[in-house]
Amino acid sequence: MRAERVDVDPDDEVASRRTLRRGRLLAAGALLCYLAAAVLAVLLLRGDVVRALGVVVCVLLAVPAIWFAVTRTGLARLVAAVVLVLLGVAAVALVASALDTLWTLLAVVVLGFVGSRLGDAALDTVATLEPDRGRKVPAARHGVLIVNPRSGDGKAERAGLADLARRRGIEVIELTEGSDLEELAEGAVESGADVIGMAGGDGSQALVASVAARHDVPFVCVPAGTRNHLALDLGLDRDDLPTALKAFGPCRQRRIDLATVNGQVFVNNVSLGVYAKIVQAPEYREAKGATTATMLPELLGPESDGFDLAFTDDTGTEHAEAQLIQVSNNAYALRGGGFGTRPRLDRGVLGIAAVEVQGALDVGRFLALQAAGQLSRFQGWAEWTAPTFEVRSSEPVEAGVDGEATTLDPPLRFEVLPRAVAVRIPPGAPGASPAARRQRSILTIFTGRPTTHAHGGTDG
Repeated sequence: MRAERVDVDPDDEVASRRTLRRGRLLAAGALLCYLAAAVLAVLLLRGDVVRALGVVVCVLLAVPAIWFAVTRTGLARLVAAVVLVLLGVAAVALVASALDTLWTLLAVVVLGFVGSRLGDAALDTVATLEPDRGRKVPAARHGVLIVNPRSGDGKAERAGLADLARRRGIEVIELTEGSDLEELAEGAVESGADVIGMAGGDGSQALVASVAARHDVPFVCVPAGTRNHLALDLGLDRDDLPTALKAFGPCRQRRIDLATVNGQVFVNNVSLGVYAKIVQAPEYREAKGATTATMLPELLGPESDGFDLAFTDDTGTEHAEAQLIQVSNNAYALRGGGFGTRPRLDRGVLGIAAVEVQGALDVGRFLALQAAGQLSRFQGWAEWTAPTFEVRSSEPVEAGVDGEATTLDPPLRFEVLPRAVAVRIPPGAPGASPAARRQRSILTIFTGRPTTHAHGGTDG
């Protein structure tokens, strides 16, 4: 692998400056909205401090009520649900009682919403100027796209993806019942594919990406699955399949990491504990909400057996069990902007997070500290990064690997594969995950400079 410098294109430089100006205008609009909302909020609260405190108390009391509602059954769940409804009614009544200030309150909400949307648009705009978007590469000579027509409830079929790809000169291989995806990908590479893509869910993306990595062939992610978390963190528009196909043409290319658990490649994460147990249920796919509500009391309630998941954290502390462990290919943003997405996919580390919650009071503390950005102070929380990780158990472990239910034999050994695969990013895509787009504040947009085209990043 070697760094490559991309020559500065004068047209690109002009476009970058226009993009920065647009981002600054959007940011200025967001700041004006926030300022106006703050002034109105101060005027509103000056005469309604008691009502505001009442709403806050209702929200704080709702946290343990929610916990009891989801972790208990029978009469206890019913009582918790009734309390939750009463708290909601009380909060609404407190707000509605301030009829003389209702229009001011509405103005604060609207200004805050508009400011948030303008701020998001500003951050999304300037994200395209970041210097790590990869290097320019020419169109594929022999591009191959494997399509799972059933993935995402037929998302690829509804979009006419196969025909769109063929019109672009891309060879299409459609999965049929009983097809071996890995064999198809290997066969495509052996037949001369110089770029290989997958249109399907994250599990399929992981398998084809692993084949691409093995042969050092660039990979194209086409988000035709249900959740498409990899596409989101690559900075693709998950609802725009035609644009994703442009990655087979002239585009930018960068290298990202892959990760493995007991040798199985994953692109997003592996979940153990509560979530992994729920996705094992046969009825989960058809009735996610009802299945979760039914299973949570036995998994988190006072009669639950706990989980046999032992591990050692980054401080050397031994943990005997945790309700939830998530191991990800690079770390997720677990607080602040871009929550639940990954700022980078090329740091060469696993993101590891585990939580142990003992009851309603713990839930309240957890949520309060999370909201304050002080999650590390929660006694049952552990979060760190490392190139490897191991989970021990006395029995086979149920896991959700990129959202797919499976069972793994212990010990579970996790490893990151740094910069394992080259990924092509189509023109017109955002090019950065929500977490990456939120890493800079709105204020820093005014001091930013267009840098993308002065440096093309690295690739191998």
